[in-house]
Amino acid sequence: MAKGRPVKSEIRQNIIEILYFMKQGYGYEIYKAYIAIFPKVTMRSIYYHLKKGAALHEFKVSKVEKEKGDYSWGPEAEKIYYCLGDAAKPTSNEKVKEYFDKNK
Repeated sequence: MAKGRPVKSEIRQNIIEILYFMKQGYGYEIYKAYIAIFPKVTMRSIYYHLKKGAALHEFKVSKVEKEKGDYSWGPEAEKIYYCLGDAAKPTSNEKVKEYFDKNK
């Protein structure tokens, strides 16, 4: 048996299901959909799993946009858009499908 944490994650699989229907999205957009469908998680956890999933090729960065505005941290925000990568295995979760059908 291999040492360390298992690579599989329920949160990351749920994000895969969300991106399957969204096609692409940035962290906060994915977080809003996640907490509407699944049990609450922190936004930090979503960003961690997006980064980890990108390293495992479950997600890939489709584009990075800089958005100007008056934010508490400065004059611009960076939005990193993710889409499904080659290693993602979506199962077409019924709860996620229902959410996106209802909110279109």
